[in-house]
Amino acid sequence: MTEELFFTVGQEALLVVLKIALPVLGVALLVGILVSIFQAVTQIHELTLTFVPKILAVIVIGVLLGPWMVRTLLDFARELFWNLPLLFR
Repeated sequence: MTEELFFTVGQEALLVVLKIALPVLGVALLVGILVSIFQAVTQIHELTLTFVPKILAVIVIGVLLGPWMVRTLLDFARELFWNLPLLFR
């Protein structure tokens, strides 16, 4: 396995992780900003108000995008295992 191939596989792995994590993190960030704006406008500073909507949004995104996330991971793993003999020449 050459250094170039090693870094290429690592780069592909990081891109897959980013592709899977970005929708979840983006929704959590958006919900957090909306809750912060709501708290600033209404002057309600309840701790559970910040966590519960984020948790619910992340669960909904996980349910909606779960099959796509699993398919993306399986495609990467399948490609990695398929090319495994080529990696150790």
